[in-house]
Amino acid sequence: MFIRAKALVQKQPQRLLFSTQSWVQQQAQLPAELEERVSQTLDSMRANGTYKAERIITTPQEASIQVEGSGSNVVNFCANNYLGLANHPQVVERASEYLHKWGNGLSSVRFICGTQAIHKQLEDKITQFYSRNQSDTILYASCFDANAGVFESLLTEKDAVISDSLNHASIIDGVRLSRAKRFRYRNGDVEDLDAKLKQAKDEGCRVKLVVTDGVFSMDGVIAPLRDVCDVVERHQAVLVVDDAHATGVVGKTGRGTGEYWGVAPRIHLVNSTLGKALGGASGGYTSGNSLLIELLRNTSRPYLFSNTLAPSVVGAAAAALDILGSQQGTPLLERLWANAKHFRQRMSEAGFELAGKDHAIIPVMLGDARKATQMADALLKRGIYVIGFSYPVVPKDQARIRVQMSAAHSTEQIDHAVDAFIEVGRDLQVIS
Repeated sequence: MFIRAKALVQKQPQRLLFSTQSWVQQQAQLPAELEERVSQTLDSMRANGTYKAERIITTPQEASIQVEGSGSNVVNFCANNYLGLANHPQVVERASEYLHKWGNGLSSVRFICGTQAIHKQLEDKITQFYSRNQSDTILYASCFDANAGVFESLLTEKDAVISDSLNHASIIDGVRLSRAKRFRYRNGDVEDLDAKLKQAKDEGCRVKLVVTDGVFSMDGVIAPLRDVCDVVERHQAVLVVDDAHATGVVGKTGRGTGEYWGVAPRIHLVNSTLGKALGGASGGYTSGNSLLIELLRNTSRPYLFSNTLAPSVVGAAAAALDILGSQQGTPLLERLWANAKHFRQRMSEAGFELAGKDHAIIPVMLGDARKATQMADALLKRGIYVIGFSYPVVPKDQARIRVQMSAAHSTEQIDHAVDAFIEVGRDLQVIS
């Protein structure tokens, strides 16, 4: 009996190998209707110039990078690496230090066995960064998760959420998860916001929560938070600000749009990211009213059911915050804004239509989606890496090249970019 069993075991690997090969050859088939629909959608996107092909970067993220197929270095003007910290030696060193000291990961969510001392330390550091009383911070895997978790946790079907019409997709998706009534006000229009808050009250909504991007990333426009705060307070509402493109960038010391407008203490919750100016990796957070944060720790589904941040990410973010708060921080911010001013001035003088104001995001408006793609491709051949944005990322007929400044860019690199824009712009008849 034992001999027979042994023989069966010896044969088993061969049968398994055959079975696996058969499975690989017989993949599940899509329903014909779905396959045809998806194929037509992709073909239409390619024809309209809205198909998004990914370029492969073969170096760390810096001002100058290598892109697969480019043959030489190109200057990167499309990263959210505003302070140039994505590959900063201190950030990389701290990430490595935390990796070796605290391990690769926790294999757990926070409330089971996924909270190390470094996670609490980073949350405390972010809370201190905003310098507000009775505040706390909760870490997420991303700012997208922070937005996905806040509305469902805080609001009921008897409440209302009033959202800016140009808010980020993560806010839109987060609002959809909530049972609250939904209202949308025109972008940056505080009179319309006031009207929607009145409407929510008239419809019997109890708690009214207003949410806005601090910076509208496709336009480089800063939300009018001082006026928003006035309206929110008049209606005794709650204010949540997504400051993903403002943290580490906007305000005298990089504390975001609350600091920029002088209204930081009037904002109940700030959702933001560790994946842009603060090291460029991943991770997000909600910071603000400690009572609300306590509820999020116990009810926010992205927090409760997602693995905790990797120690290396925690270390990198802590190092980025230390740099911003040190003597290195001010020169980085000054360099960033000098670069933005120089690029905007030269491009305006050349005749390009630019959107935005007072931000490192400077959209070059083109209108036509195909032209945006053609311009981005032509610029890459001249050593400038930018991306064309078109519908559905931006409204139809508002295609653009979104240029993003970094403190890591040199004046020579910016001048090279402008010269390339002028050459390609004339070729494509964007400017005369």
